[in-house]
Amino acid sequence: MNTLKDYTLGFIGLGLMGRPMCLNLHKAGARLIIHNRSREAARQLERPDIGAVPSPAEVARSAEIILLMVADTPAVEQVLFGKSGLIEGLRKNALVIDMGTTAVVPTREFARRLNEAGAGYIDAPVSGGEIGAINGTLTIMAGGDIESIQRALPLFGVLGSKFTHVGDVGAGQIAKAANQIIVGLNIGAVAEALALAKRAGADPAKVREALMGGFAGSRILEVHGQRMIEENFKPGGKITTQYKDLVQALELAALCGLDLPATKLNMQLYKSLIDQGQGNLDHSALIKALK
Repeated sequence: MNTLKDYTLGFIGLGLMGRPMCLNLHKAGARLIIHNRSREAARQLERPDIGAVPSPAEVARSAEIILLMVADTPAVEQVLFGKSGLIEGLRKNALVIDMGTTAVVPTREFARRLNEAGAGYIDAPVSGGEIGAINGTLTIMAGGDIESIQRALPLFGVLGSKFTHVGDVGAGQIAKAANQIIVGLNIGAVAEALALAKRAGADPAKVREALMGGFAGSRILEVHGQRMIEENFKPGGKITTQYKDLVQALELAALCGLDLPATKLNMQLYKSLIDQGQGNLDHSALIKALK
């Protein structure tokens, strides 16, 4: 069903997550104006109703609603306010939706600056990894005013299977920080459990099967546990991304005067793999830090 057939959307950031998200919006009927730092990635995605342009400013001149799925906070700032950034071409009543994982304090500042320029701003980070992006089953947690959220709901309905309006701008990123702490620590718990099972002489696959039926059962044990057993670390969510997200969560905790010792240790384990040149593996490869 072409639920977005009357929409012209901008989309910036065509990586592991952004590319399938963009394609799902296209399948739903939207016309898309796209940009990516690597021109080749944008060129490969061109087709009827998906056109690539050379700068974020050009995206803003062509589309009233613009989605961002870029790597980190500095990348968001560059897209918004750098040379030929979105702010140079924003149309009246434009809406910018940041769907990446961005630090909370800069997110609020980005929103303030765009509001002053007459545009709306939503932080709507996602959980579900590449699988969720491909299947349109992402979990979306958003911060923003009610009017902006209402404008974005048809898009969120295409991209995700669960949506929560968490609160004002920045609240979506707070929820995502909490999400990444839980994901990171759970991956660590599964890695330690399966490493122990193997070292102690049990079949990790059988141990995982046994645990799936009890309180230890989880999506992390199901999906990432299987990846650990198979040693299949093709990235659905990269170690570098998980590490960056944990660093941001710890920075937010420090601003709040809160110590998160388990998160800090978990972050250091991911960092050890990055230092070994394994940062582009899936975050389930954390089990390699235990060997």
